[in-house]
Amino acid sequence: MDGSLLRWAVVIVMVAHGLGHVMGVMEAWTSVPMGFAERPWLFSDAVTIESALGRALSAVWLIAMVGFVVAGIGLATNQDWWPTLAVVAAIISLVAIVPWWGVMPTGSAIGAIVVDVVVLAALLPGWREQVLQALVG
Repeated sequence: MDGSLLRWAVVIVMVAHGLGHVMGVMEAWTSVPMGFAERPWLFSDAVTIESALGRALSAVWLIAMVGFVVAGIGLATNQDWWPTLAVVAAIISLVAIVPWWGVMPTGSAIGAIVVDVVVLAALLPGWREQVLQALVG
């Protein structure tokens, strides 16, 4: 795959993954159904996505969303800081998703975890230089 085409594919995946985090915010703050089950999160029976703590934690979803969208824009515009932001966004994304594992739609949870793990594997030491060379030349 051409480096430019690969870069744009990664940009699209990162931005789409970031925008997908709106699910957690929408489920917590609106009546628009996002497919979340009406069960408590992983750590306590008292916390649901619509509870006060669940709504407060929706800020983590929002931070991950902004992080991935901005990292995607950074890659699209060849900024030096995008890989660091993508790694931070992937970690925050995992923090947002894992506690709601049995609550959010299974396909969304699995897809999000896969993107986060791939970002971390690709951009942490080991493969980082090869990945960056393939994406930005």
